Amino acid sequence: MKKRRRLSGLRVKYYKLLVYVISGFTASFAGLIFTSRVMSGQPNAGVGFELDAIAAVVLGGASIAGGRGMIIGTLIGAMMLGVLNNGLNLLGISPYVQYVVKGLIIWGATFISSARR
Repeated sequence: MKKRRRLSGLRVKYYKLLVYVISGFTASFAGLIFTSRVMSGQPNAGVGFELDAIAAVVLGGASIAGGRGMIIGTLIGAMMLGVLNNGLNLLGISPYVQYVVKGLIIWGATFISSARR
């Protein structure tokens, strides 16, 4: 695939570098927003958000087994996960049970994705 893009005239190295630069800027912006929210800079403040990120991408329609996802799908998945997190917090559900619910959602979305193949 990379060879096809290069042969068609796209500057593969340039676009790859551009994607990494954009990713770095958005990660630093998210870090600034999170630091301003918790009013301190702690190195372990984001521990546990990995599951939320994976769940948002899987809910958005991307396959864990590989394939392509869409940004709009990931945004919709993140919004759905935010509503779920807020609802579970408002219901007073334990954080440990919330992790189980998120894991079940990832498992279910992966199962549905593999069943569609």
